[in-house]
Amino acid sequence: MALLLFSLRHVPDDEADDIRDLLAENTIDFYETNAGNWGISMPAIWLRDAQQHEQARLLIDDYQEQRRIFMQTEYDRLKQSGEAPTFFKNLWHYPAQTILFIAAIVLVLYLSPKSCKHYT
Repeated sequence: MALLLFSLRHVPDDEADDIRDLLAENTIDFYETNAGNWGISMPAIWLRDAQQHEQARLLIDDYQEQRRIFMQTEYDRLKQSGEAPTFFKNLWHYPAQTILFIAAIVLVLYLSPKSCKHYT
């Protein structure tokens, strides 16, 4: 019976490729499912042999810890050099999108107390 190993929903392509390569290099038998045409299915990596689960999980956990350290270091470098994304940089580079998001937030906040009055 197949065993879910790694969900691919919201996983960057480079990370998914690294996980596939890691499993292939360590001869772990797996297959992959995609999200389907409408994106409602489960994109994931599944193990064919449940006995390989512990080994695969250890490999992925180690990889993700190394990736976390690398990404944190990279973010710290961007922050020190002033290249890290901030609210004002987003406003400058994507003014329409940022203003639209702010308007949506304000609309939700405005409508939320009004809809609660029906329940009191």
